Amino acid sequence: MTVAVLLLLGLGLLEAEGRCFFSRTQGYCVCYKLSEASIGSIIQCFPASVVEFRGGELERYVAFPISDLAPSAIEMLGSLVVRKIIFGDLVVPEILLARILRFFSYTQVQELVFQNCVFKGRGNWDEMADQSLPILSLRFHNVTSAPLTGREQDFSSLSSWLETLQELSVTGSHVTSLPCGIGRVFRALHSLDVAQNSLGDESLTPAFCSGAFPQLRVLSLRRNNLTSYHSVCESLWQLQELQHLDLSQNKLTADPSSSCQWPVSLQIFNLSDTGLGEVLTPLPPHLEVLDMSCNNLRALDICLSSLKKLFLSQNMLQAARFVRKCPMLDTLHLDNNLITELPWDEVKLLGHLQDVSAAGNPYSCSCSGAGGLQALAGMGHLGQGWPQDYRCHSPPGYQGRLVKDVSVSVLRCNSAAVIAPICVALALLGVAGA
Repeated sequence: MTVAVLLLLGLGLLEAEGRCFFSRTQGYCVCYKLSEASIGSIIQCFPASVVEFRGGELERYVAFPISDLAPSAIEMLGSLVVRKIIFGDLVVPEILLARILRFFSYTQVQELVFQNCVFKGRGNWDEMADQSLPILSLRFHNVTSAPLTGREQDFSSLSSWLETLQELSVTGSHVTSLPCGIGRVFRALHSLDVAQNSLGDESLTPAFCSGAFPQLRVLSLRRNNLTSYHSVCESLWQLQELQHLDLSQNKLTADPSSSCQWPVSLQIFNLSDTGLGEVLTPLPPHLEVLDMSCNNLRALDICLSSLKKLFLSQNMLQAARFVRKCPMLDTLHLDNNLITELPWDEVKLLGHLQDVSAAGNPYSCSCSGAGGLQALAGMGHLGQGWPQDYRCHSPPGYQGRLVKDVSVSVLRCNSAAVIAPICVALALLGVAGA
């Protein structure tokens, strides 16, 4: 339990009727709209590692005096095992939050989450200058607050804490910009999730300016208002530690004649559901995971010796001959394309391949087409969907049949291999008889 919560609850600041419910097996405690009458139920949350508070309105207590804690209170807070606090469905005056946040330094809380909250007004963060906190992960989802632009001084007062923060998530909160000065405060941040916001191409260059987020390894820009593939690339090239980038669910367009080098450190690249009609090069040289599912790909010609996982489901691919250029593949997903046959002669040479998913394609049940799929299934490499979602589209006599039921006997599919030895044997007999 954090001192912020103890102060608000102990002083009766959460008035609506409610109580706390503790699950010992999960170490999780939920409190609903605590009141002075039900404040005693919070005691059962003391053994919890996760505490959640739902509902409340704190505006009327903005002017309530909050004094420093007594040594006994500090000792009690330090002894609690809570590591994560969740606040949901709250109206929070920022000035009140600014006054109590410094007390978190007495706790062992490492993760702080705000969900469906409204932050009102502007807080005075001067008291947080040079104040460190144990919180390493800070998450906001569907929150409303004052714009970030022009708040560099607030973040400067919080710098002693923010420069040690490791994870920051601000999702579904209508963020339109991240000023350069704010990014420079987060010296140790390795994960930034700003999915489901309103960031546009023009807002990325100042957000990821020189010196911003120098240790960033994971970045999610999923489902924003990004439109230019190359503009995004040029905005992110300074993130030289970046390993995982998610641009999915942005409607991107690209000029094939343009070129931009993504950070060479990038290993995981998610471009799913972006409307792209081709995989644009150059790709990061050490890329291990590429997700291009749910796009408009008709053909693919990539050569990445480091690529291990390739996701291409729900495109318009008609062939998969590109696999020969990816010798390290262990995962290949090709569901719901227009592929009539997997290139078995090339797939079987991929010694690392373990997970193949290619359901929902219009397969030609020739000997090579059906035989290759049956061989993959026999090796245990075909994942969910086999056999019920693998059906023949041609020839007409096989249409609608399960691929697994197609006969691929040696006599039917490779008669030459059977007839040739017989002919040789007959010829030898004829010579011997002569």
